[in-house]
Amino acid sequence: MKLSRLLTLICALALAFPLWGQADDAAAEVKLKELVARQKTILAQAEIIGENGDQENIRAQLQQVCNDYDVLLRKNPKFVPAYVAYGLLLGKIDNRKESIVLLLKANALDKELPVVKNQLGNYLAEEGKPIEAMNYFLAAIQLDPKEPLYHYQLGTLIVEARDDFLKTGQWTRAQLDRTMQEAFQQATLCAPDDWRYAYRYGLSFYDLEIAEWETALLFWKDFEKRLKPGVEQQTCRLHQAKVLVAQHHFDEARTTLETVTESVLAKEKEKLIAELTASAAKS
Repeated sequence: MKLSRLLTLICALALAFPLWGQADDAAAEVKLKELVARQKTILAQAEIIGENGDQENIRAQLQQVCNDYDVLLRKNPKFVPAYVAYGLLLGKIDNRKESIVLLLKANALDKELPVVKNQLGNYLAEEGKPIEAMNYFLAAIQLDPKEPLYHYQLGTLIVEARDDFLKTGQWTRAQLDRTMQEAFQQATLCAPDDWRYAYRYGLSFYDLEIAEWETALLFWKDFEKRLKPGVEQQTCRLHQAKVLVAQHHFDEARTTLETVTESVLAKEKEKLIAELTASAAKS
């Protein structure tokens, strides 16, 4: 999800020059569009061939693109879109430190770029600095509140670094839970046709300290209606059964599990049956 999302944002850069400052000449804008198109094609090829393909050829093509970016920036040292596109590319090919140098340069030249704020937040989160990362994610959301990825990143950060936030004493668990769940929900609202954001919002109910099982059950039932029959809908029923077990509604949970018949879900179904049996025995 992140790769396809970032590729879309990278491609958009080639159309956004008036918003981000002018290059020294029109030829630079044409060159950047060409580089963005080339890197998109190369990265798409890399995904298709996989690790067993001709990786050396992919690396050689990407190196040439990087060389061309270097030339472009030497000629146009204040051309912000080039710093952003190049920085995002380097981040995707695991040159993280070089990527951040470029993105910091872009951020210094123009502080109104949400994609840059988001990537800086990612870097800080990966470096174990969640408090600083949150500030960048919030800045990205403020600049572009309709981009679902930014809300998703914020929610994910809170889940993964909850203890770090609590240790500062600046947040309570209730505040973090509320902010986390609102972030995932907002991502869903920004991209109502992308089931992945909605699914993560559903999972957020399991991350809450104080359970909201009734609301969770309503969500999974409603979400099921939006999905295809078979594995997708039956996955929702597994979640419904899980919530019902947590509520000690064991008979209803058993009835729901009986409708899960897809073989790929058999292991998860068995785990839930075992959990149901153990919980019922304790009651």
